[in-house]
Amino acid sequence: QVRLVESGGGLVQSGGSLRLFCAASERTFGRYGVGWFRQAPGKERDFVASISSSGGTRNYAESVKDRSTISRDNANTVYLQMSSLKLEDTAVYYCAATLSPYTTDRASAYAYWGQGTQVTISS
Repeated sequence: QVRLVESGGGLVQSGGSLRLFCAASERTFGRYGVGWFRQAPGKERDFVASISSSGGTRNYAESVKDRSTISRDNANTVYLQMSSLKLEDTAVYYCAATLSPYTTDRASAYAYWGQGTQVTISS
């Protein structure tokens, strides 16, 4: 069972940028499709971005697609780079993994989840 740990969150000014990290416990993390989701207080968990196991397919939510990049290295880390941050980006960000080779925006398709990292955007 793969364990995921997110990091890189924090307090960032509006208009700034940050890079989130999702580190996996398994060396075979390259077999997993990975997604980033976020949940703001009082709201549902929303899809942000996903990347296939090969890294060849990437999908983004409309709200972030022009200012975000999801990527992965050859080891066990997936990254989410976000820029031009807005107040509405404030949320807990979660990474999730699936053994499906295909990416999806459905949270139910992901079997493994991290504990989340808080991202707070200030004005």
